[in-house]
Amino acid sequence: MKAVITAAGQGTRFLPVTRAVPKEMLPLVAMPLVHYAVAEAVASGIGEIIFVTAPGRHAIEDYFDPNLTLERLLEKRGERKLLEEMRAISKMADFHYVRQTAPRGLGHAVLTAREMVGDEPFAVILPDDIIDNDTPALKQMLAVHRKYGASVVAVEKIVPADSVKYGVISAEAVSSRTYRVKGLVEKPSPEKAPSSLGVVGRYILTPEIFEELARTKPGKISEIQLTDALHRLLGRQPIYALEFSGIRYDTGTPLGMLKASVALAMKNPEMAAELKRYLKDLF
Repeated sequence: MKAVITAAGQGTRFLPVTRAVPKEMLPLVAMPLVHYAVAEAVASGIGEIIFVTAPGRHAIEDYFDPNLTLERLLEKRGERKLLEEMRAISKMADFHYVRQTAPRGLGHAVLTAREMVGDEPFAVILPDDIIDNDTPALKQMLAVHRKYGASVVAVEKIVPADSVKYGVISAEAVSSRTYRVKGLVEKPSPEKAPSSLGVVGRYILTPEIFEELARTKPGKISEIQLTDALHRLLGRQPIYALEFSGIRYDTGTPLGMLKASVALAMKNPEMAAELKRYLKDLF
């Protein structure tokens, strides 16, 4: 299976830094956001990654390409451990790139990868969502996909006031934490939300989604919504939802990035003790 990682957003909530640096390359502790997405895919058994990026942005390609100048420098300095770590980055997976020429929404970004994906199920990862768990969220979803042979979306419980930030499903439970989706609504008001289960940035999709995306008309802000295409796909085949195990960090805002940085740094044995002392002194 291939994984599509969307990285074509403008990152307006992180301006001015995203004038020059793609949001997905912003550091979370010691690695850029996009590294976490690739690592989750690889840990889930996926070895082929398709990045959907914006024109003129080459930082992600540069990051995952071999850097011979850096490698020679590290080798000359005798920094063997760091050298092997740097070489391992470009060997994590087979990387491919496709450009989304205009910001036309998540659905359009996924549709852009159609030729590279081909006629087979595939995963989609939104790197803004960092999900921390011993068993990767994507791996949990793949188990559901293999069981039912259908598309799977990741969901988590949300408070009613947050329904305007999510696609929200109506569903019936089929087993513990697994649901059969009956409908999807994009960013409903709290009184119109069909449930408390909001869709987050992980998907396993069947190739028929491309036909539905091609038929989906842009919405109010001229964007093609993946949620709308999934709702149409329900008329052709079942879709399941998994309430994954793990803690999700939304790094789509500066505050969310800061919270995720502190939480993950506290799990790093090289940082945790000093960070804890610093926070205690600070407060």
